[in-house]
Amino acid sequence: MFNRMTTQTSNLETRLNDFSPSVRREALSALSAKMESGSLELPARRPWFNLHCHSFYSYNAYGMSPSALVWKAKSLGLELIGLVDFDVLDGVAEFHEAGRLLGVKTVAAMETRAYIPEFADREINSPGEPGITYHMGSGFISGDIAEEHRGFAERLRGGPRRRNLEVVEKVNSHLHPVKIDYEEDVLPLTPAGIATERHLCEAYQVRAELEFPDSTKRAEFWSERLGQDVSAIIGDSAALQGLIRSKTMKKDGIGYQRPDQDTFPAMIEVNAFVAAQGAIPMLTWLDGTSVGEQAIEELVELQMNAGVAAVNIVPDRNWNIADAGTRALKLRKLHELVQLADDLGLPIQIGTELNAPGLKFVDDLDAPELESVRASFERGAQILFGHTVERVRSGSGYCGEWADNTFSSVNEKNRYFESVGRETAQLPEPAVAPS
Repeated sequence: MFNRMTTQTSNLETRLNDFSPSVRREALSALSAKMESGSLELPARRPWFNLHCHSFYSYNAYGMSPSALVWKAKSLGLELIGLVDFDVLDGVAEFHEAGRLLGVKTVAAMETRAYIPEFADREINSPGEPGITYHMGSGFISGDIAEEHRGFAERLRGGPRRRNLEVVEKVNSHLHPVKIDYEEDVLPLTPAGIATERHLCEAYQVRAELEFPDSTKRAEFWSERLGQDVSAIIGDSAALQGLIRSKTMKKDGIGYQRPDQDTFPAMIEVNAFVAAQGAIPMLTWLDGTSVGEQAIEELVELQMNAGVAAVNIVPDRNWNIADAGTRALKLRKLHELVQLADDLGLPIQIGTELNAPGLKFVDDLDAPELESVRASFERGAQILFGHTVERVRSGSGYCGEWADNTFSSVNEKNRYFESVGRETAQLPEPAVAPS
């Protein structure tokens, strides 16, 4: 009986990642029913969270859908889980519905890249690309976009396709006889046609396996094209795809496209779009070592003046480091950034991304290195969930006229939204407008 139940549950979990929304809904409902009936025992909720999970609507290393992310959070006992997809809001509605069904707190965000003209000659958080910043908005409650903002949304959505097609054209010529067709080899890897460089690398790996079935000859091909011996990693998909990306698509690679002010939208445009959807414009921070991030107070002030009201951090890359010197430097920078955010009243969102194999599903906040910043991370998570709750409940949120008129200080505002977040067990159903 136990083995049969385990197999059935595993099959349902696999179906959570199907590209068909109806298949995912049915699988999630079945898992929820098993949970409610007591035939599937799950751990009690714990104060754990990850607010930075990419789904397969952009790129998840395990092919996880928004529903699968919420189910994984439930099965591990997480209190909060956050969706962050690149350039699209396709998964937001599904993500929140899964959270309501399973009783998991949910926060939805979008990530993109933007241009900051004031830092045009300084690298920020996109390595080797001065003026370019990874940038976010958090606290979306829907993927619906008002008509007047759909043009900008389509600009975000269409940008990756244009860049990918140019990359493929260049890389195809370099990797001959291995070449991919964007429509046939890449788009089927995504549920909504939003492909990333990681999808391209997966397609190139598959094509090379078809062209060179013999692993020795395939290793010789990749070693010659990538300029280093790959025989030790020819059977390691993650390592090989990472090397393909590094050698052909990143800086100095044949397919690399150096961005300029026309490649990505200006940060102020992104902030305006985020705010118009009722979400919170958010600065993203890498590790404090770039020229731009060393001028962190200037950068934060500039972004706050442009509407930014929160900060995103990926803690694991700043402390879980083998080299002692690098670890000490990045950990110090992390603590300095958290202190600055706390001083300015900027809620902090953290998570582990899940866009590469081997990343933790949840940060180890019990690590001694994070002891002094844990409270700030927990407070930020509850504030962002509190904003999401308020947006669903009343249409108001952390940013905007209502908040400006209601709270006398950012600390008062943070206390209010933190209390809403802590006191609300799960996202409420959307308010029904009176007929």
